[in-house]
Amino acid sequence: MRKVGGTAAVLAACLLLAGCDEESEADPAPSSAPVSQAAFTGAKKITVDGKSVNVSCSGKLEKGKPVVVLLHGGGDALDKFASLQETLGKKNRVCSYDRLGAGGSDQPAGPQTFETTGKVLTGVLGQLAADSPVVLAGHSLGGLIAARYAPEHQDKVNGLVLLDATSPTQNADLAREIPADATGDAADLRAQTIAVFKGESPEKLVVADADVKSAGDIPVEVIKHGQQYLAQLPQYGPGLERAWTEGQEKWLAISSRSRLTVAKTSGHYIYVDQPDLAVQEIEDVAARAAG
Repeated sequence: MRKVGGTAAVLAACLLLAGCDEESEADPAPSSAPVSQAAFTGAKKITVDGKSVNVSCSGKLEKGKPVVVLLHGGGDALDKFASLQETLGKKNRVCSYDRLGAGGSDQPAGPQTFETTGKVLTGVLGQLAADSPVVLAGHSLGGLIAARYAPEHQDKVNGLVLLDATSPTQNADLAREIPADATGDAADLRAQTIAVFKGESPEKLVVADADVKSAGDIPVEVIKHGQQYLAQLPQYGPGLERAWTEGQEKWLAISSRSRLTVAKTSGHYIYVDQPDLAVQEIEDVAARAAG
């Protein structure tokens, strides 16, 4: 795979589901850990379906209050959430984990789908949240995974925060905005992004477009970047920004209690650029989910 340079390199990291820094089988019933085991603080490795998964937790586990679980973007790991997790841990029980192929977790055995990565998430929740409900807060690819997971697990997920989540129609959005006959940086960006969507990344996650399913009436905060960094790509940038905004608006269909907020001074990393806003919205959803 060719590597892109200049402005497109930064844009590629975002569109590749990473950060700008870049009939299915049912889930197995989660074996909930005893509350005493789930209440640990710090980092450790747990075993999920025979794989070692790196996890980290902060704050107190309290009966009746949801556990906030942070899902990192593609190309990132749980250490990116260190500051956010520390702050949230002052008022809530909050955990994060490295997906297979990321950070300190094992590599996936082969290509992953939303179903298989969801099974790992189910196993993680069973051990980290015990019998508590959860609020999923996902950035970029992590937001897409959280939003795909919640509708199928309404018995466990009581709230969502989507931090500049990847569009539910990202493949179609990209194909529409950067045509196949594009040249230069745009062509490289298109090719590299499509390759990642096909599973050519450390996580080996195949990313397919799909309609947004309903997760009922759980509280959902959709937070979109306000600094239009995608517009920097000549010719195609403005269209990419419009498509990204449309993607965020599509996520509102996930719940009758969804709300869209624009992080006015933030790029893709909202929880880094505007940490106070990220904390405020996650704490608000956690409070409403507990009610």
